[in-house]
Amino acid sequence: MNDLFLIAVVKSVVNNEGFVAVDSYSDFNERFFVLKNIFIEFFGNSKEFFVEKVEIIDGKIALKIKGFDNDKDAALLIGKKIYVDSKNAVKLNKDTYFIHDLIDSEVYRNGKLLGYLKDVFVLKSNDVYVIKDLQGKEILLPAVKDYIKSFDPKKKRLELVEDCDLLYDDEN
Repeated sequence: MNDLFLIAVVKSVVNNEGFVAVDSYSDFNERFFVLKNIFIEFFGNSKEFFVEKVEIIDGKIALKIKGFDNDKDAALLIGKKIYVDSKNAVKLNKDTYFIHDLIDSEVYRNGKLLGYLKDVFVLKSNDVYVIKDLQGKEILLPAVKDYIKSFDPKKKRLELVEDCDLLYDDEN
């Protein structure tokens, strides 16, 4: 599933017509309304499915997937992750990246390897990168231009602004 992108997980069956409610992992929920095909993993293999209809039901995004025509069929999908291929991935603006592009990137400061980006906290004001340094300590770094010099998603290399102050997670 290397070239697939996780966008949602099936949470529940919505009705007896085979609709399932999903929790979106996307910042772009409108994307669901144009989806024609998705991928779901069964027994370690990704299988392509076709989306027949998308609705908002009880405030949740609900998908009707071809071949799942009643609540019993749809129950098989609960807990399954929904992926899209690269042609259905959302196109991002310049200097904007998917979290999966950032995770496990090498982080450099002053030309030296500082550690690895391990998580991203998505907050209202700005995201915060969780970096594990070479000694195993966590560093919390605001994902703002004052700290970020550059990011190369192909090399998975995040370059920090020289001599920027770092906040270790265990500091008071």
